[in-house]
Amino acid sequence: MFVLTVDQVDSRNAEDRVRSAIDIVTDQFGEELVLPPERSAGDEFQTLTRDAHTALAVVLALTRRGHWSVGLGVGPVREPLPESVREATGPAFVAARSAVEQAKKAPHRFWLVADGRGLLDGEGVRALLELVLAVRARRSDEGWEVIDLLRDGRTQAAAAEVLGISPQAVSLRLSAAQWRLEEAALPALVLLLEDLDRGVVRSTIPSPGAP
Repeated sequence: MFVLTVDQVDSRNAEDRVRSAIDIVTDQFGEELVLPPERSAGDEFQTLTRDAHTALAVVLALTRRGHWSVGLGVGPVREPLPESVREATGPAFVAARSAVEQAKKAPHRFWLVADGRGLLDGEGVRALLELVLAVRARRSDEGWEVIDLLRDGRTQAAAAEVLGISPQAVSLRLSAAQWRLEEAALPALVLLLEDLDRGVVRSTIPSPGAP
């Protein structure tokens, strides 16, 4: 499973953003979450999902604004699950705790820790995800404007009309934003996260003849 432990950046000098972030994660991803997000400390919250695509999408949504340190833990969770994520335990939660502490010192405020490995270990998957985060961190507000319109289902021509610019200008913004590069990388990252999750599950299964 995938545990996200999320800590607000510079919470002592900023408004409390935990409640609004929980609402956003619930509204956008609630159906894919095994346990809904809950505040686990004053400026921190956690959530749990079985779905690699959802885990990645939450990471991308939270790291975009720079308000959060995001730790992703991959590993088993003790079952049966409780009703509250605050009461859940297991190696994935330990991994997420370690990850968020590392995320606080990382360039893009993200870290991944896995309780096992697939084709790649957690460090390898994290390094590839960091490349996507680096692309997104360099993206201009104008680039995000176009991308957000396209993700809402508009065509490039419709986006150009909304923004009052030419279709050629939209194409230039997309090229500078490297959006197609990001979109091409995301499915591969989901597959690697799924493989990592399968690997950590295998790592917990005793070998034949083990006590």
